[in-house]
Amino acid sequence: MKVTEGIAKKFKEFKLTSWAVDNRTAIYIIAVLISVYGYMKFNSLPKEQFPDIVVPTISVATVYVGNSPKDIENLVTRPIEKQLKGISGAKVNKVQSTSQADYSLIVVEFDTDVKTDLAKQKVKDAIDKARADLPTDLTQEPDVQEFAFSEMPIMFVNVSGDYDGIKLKEYADKMQDRFEELGEVTRAEIVGAPEREIQVNVDPYKMTAARVSFTDIENAIARENNDITGGLIEVGNMKRTLKVKGQFTSAADLSSIVVRSSSQGASVYLRDIAQLKDTIKDKDSYARLDGKNVVTLNIVKRAGENLINCADNVKAVVKEMQEKEELPNDLRVEFTGDQSKQTRTSFTELINTIIIGFILVLLILMFFMGVTNAFFVALSVPLSVFVAFLFLPIADTIIGTSVTLNFIVLFALLFGLGIIVDDAIVVIENTHRIYNNGKVPIIRSAKEAAGEVFIPVLAGTATTLAPFFPLLFWKGLIGKFMIYLPTILILTLAASLIVAFVFNPVFAVNFMKPEGKEFEKPKNAVFRNKWFIAALIAGVLLHLAGMRGVANFSLLMAVLMVFNAYVLNDTIHRFQNKFLPGLMNRYEKLLRWILKGKRPAWAFVSLFGLFIFSVAFLMVRGNKQTFFPSGDPNFVYVYLKLPVGTDVKYTDSVTRMLESRVHKVLENEKPGAPGSVVESIITNVAVSANNPRDNNRSVQSNLGRIQVSFVEFEKRHGKSTMPLKEAIREAVQGIPGTNVEVAQEDGGPPTDPPVNIEVSGDNFENISAVATSLFNYLDTNKINGIENLQADVDLNNPEITINVDREKAMMEGVSTGQIGMEIRTAVFGKEVSKIKDGEDEYKIQLRYTDLKRNNITDLMNMRITFMDMNTMQVKSIPMSAVASVDYTSTTGGVKRKNIKRTIQLQSNVLDPTMVGPINAELLTKIDEFKEKSKIPPDVTIKLSGQSEQEKETNEFLLLAFLIAIGLIFLILVLQFNSMSKPFIVITEIFFSVIGVLLGYAITGMTIATIMLLVGIVGLAGIVIKNGILIIEFTDELRGRGLRTREAAVQAGKIRIIPVLLTAVATILGLLPLAVGFNIDFAGLFTSLRPNIFFGGDSVVFWGPLSWTIIFGLLFSFFLTLVMVPSMYLMAERLKRPMEKFYGGRWVAIFGFLGPFFFILVGIMFLVRRIQGKKIWMGKLKVPVKKES
Repeated sequence: MKVTEGIAKKFKEFKLTSWAVDNRTAIYIIAVLISVYGYMKFNSLPKEQFPDIVVPTISVATVYVGNSPKDIENLVTRPIEKQLKGISGAKVNKVQSTSQADYSLIVVEFDTDVKTDLAKQKVKDAIDKARADLPTDLTQEPDVQEFAFSEMPIMFVNVSGDYDGIKLKEYADKMQDRFEELGEVTRAEIVGAPEREIQVNVDPYKMTAARVSFTDIENAIARENNDITGGLIEVGNMKRTLKVKGQFTSAADLSSIVVRSSSQGASVYLRDIAQLKDTIKDKDSYARLDGKNVVTLNIVKRAGENLINCADNVKAVVKEMQEKEELPNDLRVEFTGDQSKQTRTSFTELINTIIIGFILVLLILMFFMGVTNAFFVALSVPLSVFVAFLFLPIADTIIGTSVTLNFIVLFALLFGLGIIVDDAIVVIENTHRIYNNGKVPIIRSAKEAAGEVFIPVLAGTATTLAPFFPLLFWKGLIGKFMIYLPTILILTLAASLIVAFVFNPVFAVNFMKPEGKEFEKPKNAVFRNKWFIAALIAGVLLHLAGMRGVANFSLLMAVLMVFNAYVLNDTIHRFQNKFLPGLMNRYEKLLRWILKGKRPAWAFVSLFGLFIFSVAFLMVRGNKQTFFPSGDPNFVYVYLKLPVGTDVKYTDSVTRMLESRVHKVLENEKPGAPGSVVESIITNVAVSANNPRDNNRSVQSNLGRIQVSFVEFEKRHGKSTMPLKEAIREAVQGIPGTNVEVAQEDGGPPTDPPVNIEVSGDNFENISAVATSLFNYLDTNKINGIENLQADVDLNNPEITINVDREKAMMEGVSTGQIGMEIRTAVFGKEVSKIKDGEDEYKIQLRYTDLKRNNITDLMNMRITFMDMNTMQVKSIPMSAVASVDYTSTTGGVKRKNIKRTIQLQSNVLDPTMVGPINAELLTKIDEFKEKSKIPPDVTIKLSGQSEQEKETNEFLLLAFLIAIGLIFLILVLQFNSMSKPFIVITEIFFSVIGVLLGYAITGMTIATIMLLVGIVGLAGIVIKNGILIIEFTDELRGRGLRTREAAVQAGKIRIIPVLLTAVATILGLLPLAVGFNIDFAGLFTSLRPNIFFGGDSVVFWGPLSWTIIFGLLFSFFLTLVMVPSMYLMAERLKRPMEKFYGGRWVAIFGFLGPFFFILVGIMFLVRRIQGKKIWMGKLKVPVKKES
């Protein structure tokens, strides 16, 4: 008797769960501490819209004034590139360079595994090695900077008012100092502000008459503008500094300077030969807001800081300065392009979507598991997230930077919402089954339930996580952008396993009670419930205290308790007692029908027919495709590009023309007007005017940009901004000699141009000729959808060349260098000294007067004064005596990629979904051009850009998918110790792919390639959990003595509830985001305004991924319930005949062939038929009764 009792008391348990159940108080304390920490961590994490990506891309900028693009290439770019090429210890993927007049920019792209600090140091070391080959008189030494997305401005602060430019700049300077004191701000860049300059504009004829040279003037100013300390002298008991004060304080101080001629000419006052002006420097940039001139401060956030806090603090600084009257009342300060608005909106939308998903999951759990058990399971969602926050240091290590709360992290939490509860569902459901309404003690039930399911749940979680591990090794910019998704999912799902086996059993022990009508209290007992009374009193008191939001929430809880007692409880009982048993019985009948005779085989064959149909259906439907999802623009950009060297004033005039056209398009949507969808129109010329894809951050006088910012999605009241973008695109065309491109913000990380043709080689003239011919060929044979194909460098840039006759110059005793420097000083000018005004310094610029320096005849008549070293006398000769003028053209720049000179033909596309077809047609045109044209052997033509990035991404995701399947197979082999069963489970992935294809074919949705592939990789782990549950329980029932067919039927019938529940929970978790359903819960509780709307930025980006998972999960759920039992039965029937025919179990390895495996089955049947032997398919012989 004692032996029997001992056996009855023994059961399988998981020690960690048993320990937790036995130490419940400690577990509750730990749960509270984790929750408090997680909540604080959630609120303190920096918030931003996009991840703060730091990629190992390093730029080297060098200024060498007075040199042509080819000279810059030879003198600066090549020596540095030579050393960069030899970098070891860090893999360099690509080296690109741009050499233009006076400026060299080299961009080194390292492999994403390389740390940015190491990459930067390697580049600095290479430059140190190159210094011996660089010119010694560089205007600016090579400047090494890392490229980061945090370098993009997060907002613009625009200053305007009835003040002159200098005064506006003073106020902007004050604000700049205050902004840069903020810890969240890296810098505040001032754009469009005039810069004070002291001009010394000399008259060349008066210079000649006085026999004075530029050098004489420079020396005179430099010698006079000095404060010199003479030392210390003793005065009594003190030592005092002796100082000669001579520094200029104003332009008037320069007028009395005496310039002495070095050529024995007269001494003259500077005022007699030059105009002295205290004025502003020629503007090198312009900024306008809504058509009015402004001084703009571009706010650049520090990496890793909270974007929302940064923007709020900048606004607070301005408000404080206005209150303290540091800024006058009539000074207008406006904030535009504020990314914090969009970030705050996206953040709120995703948080609300997570809450909606949580409510839907909780609701479905209530119907399947009852209210109490549903709350146990639902608690695992926030607790798993909080536990995952404990692992954030691991995430920081994986990602390579501090994790921020961006919309990818939030989506990962939303994505995991339905998956997190899976483990808890299985544990609680099993506890409830063993508990059997109190027939087994609850402590034993909790321990036994965890012990029974730990291995299958662990395997299920491992298989769910497996597909996300390969995504951690995603390289490139896109990989850095998307790595947050697998990282957070892995940590959250791993945390859900801890919660399911440590915390959920403890909750069950304390709160799981017998269920059923006989155990329930009368309905009116709810009014005596302490929780109901507490919620009611709290609601009233909090209303009196003015805390309306929390008060309304408390009252809602009280109402829901009454609703549960009188309505929901009865509905749940009807669902559990009528609908679920009916569903199980109907499913059992279906299984018994499908698992008879040859029906499993026909069902399996029809599955492959369905796959072929789904592929054909999708191809016929012809869904549009894009790389990253895109929707209505939040910003529209008009980019203007004129030939390199265009005067900034002319660029501004053309930009104004475009600006007026944009304003005309938006005349019914004036910025700031009531109901208008336009927030602001910002214009930049020369500074902050380039395309974000361009790493060149220098002042480029030939560029202009107009930025139209729209209000947040919910404030548009259903108005689409896409027609406005198309109207703007149409309006800005048709200005001769301009390259105008219209674009919207990137939907994901910045990618290469949609159309990018590289023509590369060693000889620039050859590649220039080929690029020009190819451009003309493509311009003649136009491809629809290409917006504006242009070369990335100007091949015919007008130039005035001064050719020095060396023989004459040498006879006169003057060098080319002397002539060049005289011309440069006369035209460009030379900084000869500075005037100090407080903390600021202003240049004293020496050059010719306006009229003379812009007249080539006057410049050629300019006399060069120099010391003739032969005669040791000062000579003065006109420049025309030793030089002539030639009007020519040259390249506006030289670009190189991986040491080879390159010209790229680039364009945007009118429709992002047409990138694939356009590039396919473009490839055909390029092949035709190669056949028709004679191309030099050293010149290559390659189609790259976004299509190349897309190809690399697709190849990686395909490889990740195959690796995921391999990992899943390995885990399943370890669990089942079988080869056939893992193949059955893996076939579920095939089911999900069919569902995805059919879903897109039926709905006709635009396919975002990257989201489709990531979704399929993610589905690989999600869908197979259901198959594991069915197969594992079928094996268990067979172990109890049931026949294979009956075991498959009963396993399917019993496991349909958790299988259905996990599938529906995951689908409902993602559904709000898929349809873009938004409720403002804060507005609902505080002011009873839920602000319900559909759409938004989150649904544009994440909707395609959500639908991919929903389509796959929905279809695989139905197929799993029918096909997994069918395939299990087929595998068991074929096991023995196949092993006997092929001589061992090794044949199971060919399951990797998928449907082709059945060729081996067909061979077996054919051979046995020829042999006249029957194959035993698991049927028992029915004995024939003999007649007596």
